[in-house]
Amino acid sequence: MQVLTPALNYPPELLLKAQGIRVAFFDIDGVLTDGGLYFSETGETLKRFNTLDGQGLKLLQKAGITPVVITGRDSAPLRLRLKALGITHARFGTEDKRPAAEAFLSELGLNWSQAAAIGDDWPDLPVMQRAAFACAPANAHAQAKALAHHTTVERGGEGAARAFCDLLLVAGGHYAGLLAQVGLSDHKGASA
Repeated sequence: MQVLTPALNYPPELLLKAQGIRVAFFDIDGVLTDGGLYFSETGETLKRFNTLDGQGLKLLQKAGITPVVITGRDSAPLRLRLKALGITHARFGTEDKRPAAEAFLSELGLNWSQAAAIGDDWPDLPVMQRAAFACAPANAHAQAKALAHHTTVERGGEGAARAFCDLLLVAGGHYAGLLAQVGLSDHKGASA
């Protein structure tokens, strides 16, 4: 079995800013999705999720970082996706996200200095502003980007949440250990 070498590099000051994170707040529309709203013939809202983002959320959980979703919308597809990812901390249908985040911090026995947040628009700003580390997707509103400590190269729904997760994993010293659990066989292209 071949050991994989981490391929990610971040500036030391960015990693220092993102250290000590125990909870990560996520918006949905524009972060875990592309921000588009798709409606079926019956009026049901449909969303497109990226599997890279889903894997990032699972890795956070393995590393002991709790992912929390706070979103202004609610839908059956969203609830189904979060359930499939094992995300149990979520607040739906709220535009006032700061009180929701504070309630989760209290429930988890954590504080803002242990929190990170990724958001793309004005409703996310109060949480991003208070979090120790804030991130925005490449296609976020200018105000979210201005507040963020880091803006991903990836767009919302196209791997931005995974990039955020990866950065938190590297900063927390978890990335290399999780990667070491992935083995490659001696045959090129084959997985163990």
